[in-house]
Amino acid sequence: MLELTMATVSGAEEGATAGMLMADAPSDPGAVLRVGRDKSVCRLVTPEEWLFVSRVHLEFLCGPEGAWQVTWLQGSQAEPSSEVRLVSGAYAQPLTYGGTVTLPRGGSGEIIVIDRTGPRSVNVGFYHEA
Repeated sequence: MLELTMATVSGAEEGATAGMLMADAPSDPGAVLRVGRDKSVCRLVTPEEWLFVSRVHLEFLCGPEGAWQVTWLQGSQAEPSSEVRLVSGAYAQPLTYGGTVTLPRGGSGEIIVIDRTGPRSVNVGFYHEA
């Protein structure tokens, strides 16, 4: 099972959890959870006017062994208007545009999408059951 929580944070709201959204999916091969602005394909949807987030920005996919991975999908622009970081415990790394990272089994952390033009972010917490 992969559990996700998402909070959109703007400027002075940092640390606020009001309006947090949640989604989960069983660790069945091929299961998918998406984060972005497009309500028709994303389980967790950001504000439509937040253009630093693509229509489909992050895709969480369960592989054949039940391990989940996250991909920062490339959008229509050659250069993204955001940065994406993965934080898990003391471990932190940037995700590359179009890159994929496997999430730790039995672990938790956060994927942070940061607007390069202003003090806004999308914080997606995850818990991947062992």
